Amino acid sequence: MSLILDRRSFLVAGTALTLVSPAHGAGTTHDIQMLNRHPENRRITMVFHPIIQVVQPGDTVRFVPTNPGHNSQTIDGMLPVGAQSWRSRLNQEVSVTLTIPGFYGYKCLPHTAMGMVGLIIVEGDGMMDNLAAARAVRHRGRAGKAWDEIWAQAASDGLLG
Repeated sequence: MSLILDRRSFLVAGTALTLVSPAHGAGTTHDIQMLNRHPENRRITMVFHPIIQVVQPGDTVRFVPTNPGHNSQTIDGMLPVGAQSWRSRLNQEVSVTLTIPGFYGYKCLPHTAMGMVGLIIVEGDGMMDNLAAARAVRHRGRAGKAWDEIWAQAASDGLLG
């Protein structure tokens, strides 16, 4: 009987290890908070935190409605070719697994004009393919200024090539 239990324990442990092992294609999950106020600078309102998130292909980004009244959705023209768009409901957590390298622009629909936008950069071959198109998209209200700041920060951090 102990031989069966030992074998069963071995098989269960092996299966569990396979399910959580990064070597088997499981990516990392990155959380982006949807906030009314920035956690370090309370004067900045209606913000995703972090505003720029760098990930690897296969990683998942989870948008967490930390404060009510927000959503996350892609911005037309700011996705790599072949990438899947997303759109969450208000106050709904949404997770997206990103497999295509490139630049992904997203917004909170109710607060876009207030500058509530963000950028995900998926590293890898072909990452730069949609950079020019993403940077060429025009934005209304404070979103335009927010994007100027995002692109400047990304350049300063060496993320634009």
